[in-house]
Amino acid sequence: MTSASTTVWTRIDAFLSRLRPYREPLSLLLDCTMVAFCWNVTYLFRLGFERWISARPAYDGWVLLGVIGVYAAAFTFFRVPQGMWRFSSFGDVKRLTWACLAAGAISAAIVLTLQLQQVPRAVLALHPWVALMGVCVMRIGYRMLYEHARAQMSGGSSEVRRTLVLGAGEAGRRLLAGIHHQGWVVLGLLDDDLSKRGARIAGVPVWGPLSLLNQPATLEGITHLIVALPSMRGPRRREVLEMAAKTGLQVLTVPSAQELREGRDLNRVRDIEPEDLLGREPVSLDEVGIGDVLRAKVVLITGAGGSIGSELCRQVARYEPACLVLYEQSEFNLYAIEQELSLSWPALRLECVMGDVKDLDHLQDTFSQLRPQVVFHAAAYKHVPLMEQRNAAAALRNNALGTYRAALAAAQAQVERFVLISTDKAVNPTNVMGATKRAAEMVVSSLALQHPRTRFMAVRFGNVLGSSGSVIPKFKEQIARGGPVTVTHPEIIRYFMTIPEAARLVLQAAAIGQSGQVLVLDMGEPVKIVDLARQLIRLSGHAPDEIPIEFTGLRPGEKLYEELLADADSTLATPYEQVRLARLTDNGHAVHELLQWIEENPLADEQAVRDRLVQVIPEYRPAR
Repeated sequence: MTSASTTVWTRIDAFLSRLRPYREPLSLLLDCTMVAFCWNVTYLFRLGFERWISARPAYDGWVLLGVIGVYAAAFTFFRVPQGMWRFSSFGDVKRLTWACLAAGAISAAIVLTLQLQQVPRAVLALHPWVALMGVCVMRIGYRMLYEHARAQMSGGSSEVRRTLVLGAGEAGRRLLAGIHHQGWVVLGLLDDDLSKRGARIAGVPVWGPLSLLNQPATLEGITHLIVALPSMRGPRRREVLEMAAKTGLQVLTVPSAQELREGRDLNRVRDIEPEDLLGREPVSLDEVGIGDVLRAKVVLITGAGGSIGSELCRQVARYEPACLVLYEQSEFNLYAIEQELSLSWPALRLECVMGDVKDLDHLQDTFSQLRPQVVFHAAAYKHVPLMEQRNAAAALRNNALGTYRAALAAAQAQVERFVLISTDKAVNPTNVMGATKRAAEMVVSSLALQHPRTRFMAVRFGNVLGSSGSVIPKFKEQIARGGPVTVTHPEIIRYFMTIPEAARLVLQAAAIGQSGQVLVLDMGEPVKIVDLARQLIRLSGHAPDEIPIEFTGLRPGEKLYEELLADADSTLATPYEQVRLARLTDNGHAVHELLQWIEENPLADEQAVRDRLVQVIPEYRPAR
């Protein structure tokens, strides 16, 4: 099958599909037209070619109009127009038979009652059967055309992807320019812009506003929805995605505005990701200030192969540093990020270092040889339940002692800026992971006073969508397996941000932060985890009852809600509306005693670690 022939069949299929919103009135009109045609065929059969017109009575036209009216009423009564021709079955034939016989009997009775003697009795008797054959053959012909077009386009019996595009702006126009070549049939567009109503874009009509998604007739023949609104943000975007999810169709989207700036192809549609559901306005950053801090500098990132660390590498690479040092404990993660960066930024100088942040000698040697000027400390143990069970000492050594040694090596090498990646779980912590990250913040604050030549700062944010160990990848795997989706508690809520957002905030901290400060992102409204799970289920094309949700109970150390600022903290505004500063109470002497203790007792038991953390961090309340 040539591409030209495939295009013809695609256009035929698209034309037929665009008629589906008007299916019922068109079906009734075509059936009535067939009834009129069969009336003439019956006359031809009864009178022959010589007399089938001349022998008719003068009032035959009025009789035909009456017959058509009776048949239209019968078809409506038997719900014939509601049948879908491409799925015609024996049930449709049965309804057509009853409708035609009833209409034929009523028509004959009226003609006889009115004593219209010149209408042949054979025409009245035969017409219902001829009309029945006509409307059945018409449906069979349509189904044959539909099946043939589908086979020609797809090369088999699989369903053609028919989509409705939400958005008739520039993104929608560019999408239509390339999506037809990928096997998609676009039936129409929806857009709230009044000036676009009734317009055609690349031959595809704009049907009306986005609210038409709530009308079942709009979705006739549609298999997918594509959201082409990359610049729409905030509550309106969430509202549109919610409307799309309620249709029960699979929902896709074009790349976001940020993805387009990063070079993503607009024609490559993708699944709806959790970050699309946030709909938050992007954080406004000081790109010039960040560039001044990073451009032509040697930048070192610990934990460079992790979720946050690897995104930091990508973001830093955009600012053309003189050298990017990747410090990572996992050989595989280090190799993966090195390969990605070498491909995306071939001119960037990379130094890949296998190392552990708890190894002070190795850190000092690395800093001495490579002379980094900016350090981002992303290496940490962050999985709450794992650190809560038999790993408390490991968490304290890695998160607190590792931070101290990385920061100390930075101070000794006279690094310009040292940025710690912290978490909202460090606020009023109820688990070991959060308490050890709070201790790490205290380490940074104390070193800021001891080493004024280096700016020490921390960045605190909430849960990161898609990071390793986060709930979203687990939800997506569970949905792909058919469920169930497991949620710990029906009322649990979390603040969320995307990995790129988190990385950009860290860069902003490096640009504007002063020594001893913790920067906090205004993360908007918290999200209920169970609502997020339900949305992911619907947007994947499943009905809510197809994928069950099970509640498993809160895990060790887990809170129902997280906080970004402790009660005793004070915050200050910055020039960036969504970024604030928290100056934290200093307890440097106590935290250094804690570090000395864990260094002398690396195999301390769980309860001893918790007791020590409670002494140093008064707000730490271990969960029972």
